[in-house]
Amino acid sequence: MTSLRLVPIAIILTLATGCSATSGIGHPEGNTSDMDMRRAAEEADAIMQRTLSSVKPELRWNHGPSNDKSCVNGNNDSSGTGSVKRRIAIMTVVSKERRGNLLGVVERDWNARGYRITSVRASSEVPAIYAATPEDFRMRVAVGGEGQFFFSITTPCFTESVVPDPAVEPNTPQRAGDYPPRPDVHDEFWSSNAPLPTSSSSAS
Repeated sequence: MTSLRLVPIAIILTLATGCSATSGIGHPEGNTSDMDMRRAAEEADAIMQRTLSSVKPELRWNHGPSNDKSCVNGNNDSSGTGSVKRRIAIMTVVSKERRGNLLGVVERDWNARGYRITSVRASSEVPAIYAATPEDFRMRVAVGGEGQFFFSITTPCFTESVVPDPAVEPNTPQRAGDYPPRPDVHDEFWSSNAPLPTSSSSAS
């Protein structure tokens, strides 16, 4: 089980920066030679699900908008390729006291998978960590309004194709209204305002 020891935000926000963001549904890690935009989107979804699975207790989440865009060449002409951006909004209320812990869990998981931390937004209120897989899938975990967590991933440019919606069903119902719906699921661990005991190694 992933360790849930409290990781101070100050430590997370002073990570050294790197550069360049896999594995996936039917694709051995490092093999993207046969990908098009559809398969790249599936790979991006798989990366996001593996990230979410590293977090215990489980977070409640919903898909955010998915965006596709064409890539252009040096002459600003269409290159016949495109990239895909996937988003996930966390519906679990994460307290300020547990914010650094969640960022630390994600950062450790990304490092363990061989992803590189490319930059860090050093903010006590809206911190973010950016990373990339060896194939340059670019990922972000960020804290937004009301302390809400968001995950996103953008693929490199691949051959243009139709991109379906994510196949994985979210683990909480979609909310009505404008995006993003604000977090409304309270969790005994993640929503707690109590200081996290330094001896705690798990939260089940």
